[in-house]
Amino acid sequence: MSKPKVVILGAGYGGLKTLRKLQQANAEAEIVLVNKNDYHQETTWLHEAAAGTLEPEKLVYPISKVVDSNKTTFIQDEVVKINKDEKTVTLKNQGDISYDYLLVGLGSEAETFGIKGLKEYALTITSIPSVKEIRAHIEEQFSKWKTEQKDELLTIIVGGAGFTGIEFLGELTNRIPELVKKYDVPREKVRIICLEAAPKVLPQFDQTLVDYGVGVLEDRGVEFLVGKPVKEATPDGVRYAESETEEKEIKAGTIIWAAGVRGSSVIDASGFEAGRGRVKVNHNLTVPGNEEILIIGDCSLIINPANDRPYPTTAQIAMQQADVAAINLAKLIKGESDLVDFEYHEKGTVCSLGDNDAIGVVFGKNIKGYPASFMKKVIDDRALLLIGGMGTMMSKGKFKFYK
Repeated sequence: MSKPKVVILGAGYGGLKTLRKLQQANAEAEIVLVNKNDYHQETTWLHEAAAGTLEPEKLVYPISKVVDSNKTTFIQDEVVKINKDEKTVTLKNQGDISYDYLLVGLGSEAETFGIKGLKEYALTITSIPSVKEIRAHIEEQFSKWKTEQKDELLTIIVGGAGFTGIEFLGELTNRIPELVKKYDVPREKVRIICLEAAPKVLPQFDQTLVDYGVGVLEDRGVEFLVGKPVKEATPDGVRYAESETEEKEIKAGTIIWAAGVRGSSVIDASGFEAGRGRVKVNHNLTVPGNEEILIIGDCSLIINPANDRPYPTTAQIAMQQADVAAINLAKLIKGESDLVDFEYHEKGTVCSLGDNDAIGVVFGKNIKGYPASFMKKVIDDRALLLIGGMGTMMSKGKFKFYK
């Protein structure tokens, strides 16, 4: 009798941790991992590489560090569609592969909310190629200023004041002094503007922490325009709503869009009932009507009973979902039906403001400054350890804890 076949789509935080857990449990199954690249990227570090404060190679490690070739087959390919009725997955190069049980951990894509021009003229912090492009683009604008003397070349607009936007601003403001010196640019010519449609920056934090974080970035020269939604991106900059009746334009050489994500477009292509690429799963992470499919991470939607709102798409939640997904897949493999429900346990949230500064809530307590930055690095290193193992943490980890 052949073993059940488990296919895992995506080698992000959720998919790779689920795989590690199944391998450790010696699950009696044929396990297949599918991922577009042969590496895992620390997605929560992408903003550092985009700003140029971290080399892109530092935030990736080979999937082979996690895959046990005796237990798992790795297929490097791009997922096109999930065929629920046929219980197959269509891959770009290798065609269809079958599954008995499927774990979907395909991650997220930038959400442009249909705003005109964003796809054409804005850059996003979503992948290794995208952050390399951002870094090169910013450097190119600085290098062109000396000969062209157009101040808009040195204007950088960041759309979105959530986690990604704020953390990118922190790293970017750390990098500006180096760029100014390298390209012999007057610091006062550099302009960094953050546009946020919502009435508040980082709404998950209380106002004292937000005020601290905004204050730190304003001291470094960031201009915040809060409650001012972007209406259009153009080759020359952006148009935004100053009020309900008035629009204004800012000319800029660089537009970074960091105002939201949606689940993978594969979800929509596969006919799942979803909103913005996220499927409302059962408490045990299975898909209603297709209980052989589990979805975790950015493509899953689970309601937080405490506030009746969806849990946010964070690495911390994806990793906790992976623990439950591994347990439930092991049960399904054995033919057991008593699956475990997912319960999120908040361990803390920290938002970096650049090197040695941050804000956050850890075990219910507000922290800021160096202590928060220290905790951020501990959290990052822990993710490396839990998924990539000790060797990966030692080679890739953040151990510069001093001021």
